[in-house]
Amino acid sequence: MFKNISLSLADITGREYINGIIDGACFFGTLTRDEAEALAYEKVDFYPVEAQLRNSELVSFVGREVVKSVTDPNDGAPTDAFRHAENRLAAPLGAYGCYRLGEDGKLYLTGKSEHYHASLGHSFPGYRLIDMARRLGIPNATHNNTRGYITRLCEKRIVEYANGISPDETNADERFAAVAASHEPHVLNRVINLETGSLGVEAGVKMMLRRFYRCSPVTEEPSYAGKTPVFLVMSDTSGGKTGNYHGTTVLTQTFRGLWNEFYGEIEKAGIYKVVPVKPNDIGDFEAKITEYNKGNYKTAGFLHEIIMMNYGALRLTKDYLSRAYELCHANDTPVLVDEIQTGMWYDGLFLFRKYGLQPDFAVIGKGFPGGEFPASRIVTTAEYDNLDQFGALVTNGQEELASLAYLITMAFVGANGDELERLGKMFEDGMKELVAKHSGKLTAAEGLGHEAALYFHTVDEAAKFTSALHEKCIDASAQLYKKNCVPAVLFKPPVISTEAVLQKIIEAVDSSL
Repeated sequence: MFKNISLSLADITGREYINGIIDGACFFGTLTRDEAEALAYEKVDFYPVEAQLRNSELVSFVGREVVKSVTDPNDGAPTDAFRHAENRLAAPLGAYGCYRLGEDGKLYLTGKSEHYHASLGHSFPGYRLIDMARRLGIPNATHNNTRGYITRLCEKRIVEYANGISPDETNADERFAAVAASHEPHVLNRVINLETGSLGVEAGVKMMLRRFYRCSPVTEEPSYAGKTPVFLVMSDTSGGKTGNYHGTTVLTQTFRGLWNEFYGEIEKAGIYKVVPVKPNDIGDFEAKITEYNKGNYKTAGFLHEIIMMNYGALRLTKDYLSRAYELCHANDTPVLVDEIQTGMWYDGLFLFRKYGLQPDFAVIGKGFPGGEFPASRIVTTAEYDNLDQFGALVTNGQEELASLAYLITMAFVGANGDELERLGKMFEDGMKELVAKHSGKLTAAEGLGHEAALYFHTVDEAAKFTSALHEKCIDASAQLYKKNCVPAVLFKPPVISTEAVLQKIIEAVDSSL
């Protein structure tokens, strides 16, 4: 079972800060001192045994109509694209743990963590601390000149985990201070707070481009002025750029094969160039990084996910990435690891640390705030701290309550790394066993731990299988929108999933094949 931790706001933030918050609440007259102190010092169980047992018990109700359906035809005002993609019957009347109640009155199991955002499920008990903080008057200030105490504490925790420092170790503060002061290469010690993962990747690309172009007339001459920056990204099976994702800004969308005519003009003008490299093919990587560090070309960055969840959960190998990083470091090429999908799903929170990698940028989001807020972070080094945050990077993203959600998530996952690894392996092994059992229908299982994909022979087979799961009210997603992707069905159950929940998914998959 998961280890239940019990913490108060005072435990997370420290007494000096929380006592100031108490004094503020009393001054404004919103609470009496007794009320404020009760909120500040009340310990909250993050995942008590009863909640774990309830998550297991509810599997027997999945697919059943447990409340009256809603028949109101209210259509809202969606775009055509959203109307085409919506599943209104599954829209939530309520949600708990690994489940949601659809408007059809049925109980659904969230096999993809609500598109990866609800990492700790719904109504995670530990997030009660956010409501208590709000009642105490802690504001969700959003502009970047209001970096409050909780935001700064969140930044510290992120840097600690990114550098393998446990907040509980006796010399954690001393180790953090040394890391924070470092100007050595590849030491992640700068945090920029943003709203979405797309903006996180965009910020990284901007900082890479700063070595080629001035951001403003008053900035110093770039180190690679006059060179054409070349970005290396993961290719798809045909050698195109659709293997990676990296966001929805125009800049990052050109990195994944969109806006081709627009990008063509950019490449023709020598403004920047995007070059796909074959996944797990180090020969191709070495050839490309050699080719694009000659003449007027200079590799500006290598962007990659470790588990390519938007491309069939394809997993890049440790050997491949280790050698690719060596080549990047030797060629003064910064590496951005996109951990928006993989961050916090493993012991130690960062998958790049399990791989033994030293990136120059790490982007996180989705899972860390647990669906409570849209809040991403990019972690970088002193070397790439090269842009004015106010004017060039972000105006919002410093939310105190969003940062508190991060701290709660990190505290829980940090205390349960072993159990998370155990359950992830159980799920991964279960998927591999299904491939062996149904070898005529399935070709492979991909991913790592909770992040999983099943491969089919055809797109139609993947779509038909997903529909069968949806009829059983199990949430999964067929990867149908990328024509060069292996036909895949994706899963990513919440971190809080018990053995019973994971086994339910495996059994539903088995019976649907």
